[in-house]
This record gives sequence, C-alpha cells and structure tokens, in this order.
Amino acid sequence: MALINLTVNGKKQTLDVNPETPLLWVLRETLGLTGTKYGCGIGACGACTVHLDGEAVRSCITPISSCAGKSVTTIEGLPLDHPLQKAWAEVDVPQCGYCQPGMIMSAAALLKEKKQVADGDINVALNGNLCRCGTYNRVRKAIHLAAGKGGAR
Repeated sequence: MALINLTVNGKKQTLDVNPETPLLWVLRETLGLTGTKYGCGIGACGACTVHLDGEAVRSCITPISSCAGKSVTTIEGLPLDHPLQKAWAEVDVPQCGYCQPGMIMSAAALLKEKKQVADGDINVALNGNLCRCGTYNRVRKAIHLAAGKGGAR
C-alpha cells in the first residue's frame, strides 16, 4: 500500500491504495464514482475514459501510481450544463448508455483542444470508443452541435 495524492473532480484526495491498482477501480470502489464504466479491462473499448491532467486516458489500464500529483476528471466532474451534455440530450444519443460516459469524456478532450471539429477529428478522438448500440452518427452530430455552442469548458 502507498499514499497517493491527487485531485479528483477538483477535490484533493490522499488515498492509501496499492500503487498497481488501475485508476478505474480506485474511482469506482474507493471513491464511489461509478459513472466511469468497466468495459474490457485492456483499454480497447473506451468505456472507462477519464481525463488525466486534461488528456483522455483509459482508466482501466492506468495504474494509480501514475496519477500521483495529477488531476483526474470523471464524467461526474463534467458540469451538467456542459455543451456536450446538452447536445447529447438534444440529439438523443444514448440507447443503453453504457459507453456514453467514455464517449463524452473523449469528446470533451477533443473540444478542449479544438474549437472547430471536422469528422476526421472526431474519428481520431473517438477511435477505440466502442458502442454496441451503434449510436456513432448521433454521437458525431452531438459533437458538432456542442462545438457550435462553444463546446470547450
């Protein structure tokens, strides 16, 4: 066990955890932040995407030790009035919704980096975010809508 200091959704945390534990399990089981989903455990599906110092990462393959001194933002840390959250609802993106937190977090990282996005930008940013329901066209539409409303926050 080791003491790990980090900031999660703006709140400073000191956690006594195994340094090898994936960030995903620390978020879900230690901190009770269950919005970040477990999908595959190998970083291939994107359901567990969070921001680590503003960059989209797969939390299921990110050891908590690599997060020491950094800032983590989960779907719970994204404001409910964020342009992506609003666009997702307006376009009616989710079906089952399981992949949506990871999709939104990947899209939020993209919109923080680029004010205007093309389909190619979206394809790159969401590469590896899998949706079994096939909502990709609605996801793309929502991202374009959010970008048009000042999507970066």
